Amino acid sequence: MIRWLVGLIGVSLVGAGLAVTQALAADPTEIAIGYLGVAGTRSTLSLVEQPAENDGIAGARLAIEDNNTTGKFLNQRFKLEEHRLKEGEDPVQAAAALAEHNGFIIADLPADALLKVADGLRDRDTLLFNAGAIDERLRETDCRANVIHVAPTRAMLADALGQYLVWKRWSRWLLVVGSHDEDKLYADALRRAATRFGAKIVQERTFEDTGGARRTDSGVTLIQRQMPVFTQQAPAYDVLVAADESEVFGAYLPYRTWDPRPVAGSAGLVPRSWDAAQDQWGAIQMQNRFIKLNSRRMTALDMQAWTAARMIGEATSRTNSGDVKKVTDFIKGPDFSVAAFKGTRLTLRDWNWQLRQPILLVDGRMVVSVSPQEGFLHQVSELDTLGYDRPESKCKLK
Repeated sequence: MIRWLVGLIGVSLVGAGLAVTQALAADPTEIAIGYLGVAGTRSTLSLVEQPAENDGIAGARLAIEDNNTTGKFLNQRFKLEEHRLKEGEDPVQAAAALAEHNGFIIADLPADALLKVADGLRDRDTLLFNAGAIDERLRETDCRANVIHVAPTRAMLADALGQYLVWKRWSRWLLVVGSHDEDKLYADALRRAATRFGAKIVQERTFEDTGGARRTDSGVTLIQRQMPVFTQQAPAYDVLVAADESEVFGAYLPYRTWDPRPVAGSAGLVPRSWDAAQDQWGAIQMQNRFIKLNSRRMTALDMQAWTAARMIGEATSRTNSGDVKKVTDFIKGPDFSVAAFKGTRLTLRDWNWQLRQPILLVDGRMVVSVSPQEGFLHQVSELDTLGYDRPESKCKLK
C-alpha cells in the first residue's frame, strides 16, 4: 500500500513537472510596438544641443530591453518596429502600415500629423502614445480617445517654471517672444502662468527672425553688441523670460542682457521633462545604461519614448496579457501607474489622457529644482498644479 502511494505521488510530481515544462516551452506572448517619427533632426543654435539621429527612438529601444528583462519571467516578448517619415510621405498611410502588425504606436510627430494619424486609426484597436508634441490643443479642443500623451504640454512646462520664479520672489518678468507661431504659443503659456501664480509681466518685446546665417566668423561680435541694445531701457524686472522654441535668439541672451538679470524659459533656466543631469531617485543607473548603449546622454525626447514603451510593458505585466484592448483598458483604468525615476509614480489624467509628471528645471549642467514647488497644493495631486486642471479642460474625448 505504501509503495502504491509513493508511486502515485511520484507520478503526480512527474505530471506536474511536465506541465510546468510545457508551459515554459510554450511560445512567448509577443507584444509588438511601432515607432513613428520624422526623418532628420532640427537645427539648434548650440552645437552641443544638436539632436542625434536616433533622438527619441534610442529611449524606446532601451525600454524594450527593460520590458524583455521582466517579460522573460512572464513568457512575454517585446519587439519594436521603427519607421521614419521621409519628406512628403503620408503619415496616415505609414501609421496604418505599422498598425497592421503593432497594437501600440509611439509617435514623435508634429501636432497636425499626429491628429491625422489618430483620426485615421480611430476604427482600429491601436493605441497611440504621443512622445513629442507639446501642443495644448491635442489635450483640449482636439483631444482624441486613442492617444495617450507622454510628452508634457507647454502649459505644464510654463507652470513649472512660473512656480519656481514666484517661489524665488522673482515676480517681475520681462517677456521676450520670437516671431514664429510656436514661440507665440509658448508665450501664451507663460502669460497664463504669470497670471495663475501672481507674477507680473512688466513688458513684452518681440524678436523678429530676419533670417541670415546663424554661425559666422563675426557672429560673436555682432551678438555681443546686439543683445545688450535689444534689452536696454526696460522697466525694472527680476528675470528675463524668453519664448523661443524656434531656436533663433534665446541661447544668445544669458550674460548679454543690458541689465545683470537671470534668463529663463527657452534659455538659462529651462523647464524639461528630463535632462542628462538628472541623477536623483535611481536615475543615475538609467543614465549609465543609456550612455553605454548609445555613447551619448539621454534627452527629454528619449525619456518620453522610454516612458511610453515602459507604460506598455507595465500594463502587460500587470494584466499578464498581450491583448491590446485589455492592456489599453488597464492603462486607462484607475489602478495604472508607472515609475520613471522622478520621485513619484506617474498616473494619467482621465479627462484627456495626459501623463502627470514632475518637471525638471535645468541650467545645462545641473538640475536646479523640480516642480511642482513646495506650497503649491491641490485637492487631488500636486502634479495637477502643472497645466490645465479638470475644471479648466475643454477636452471631450472622442
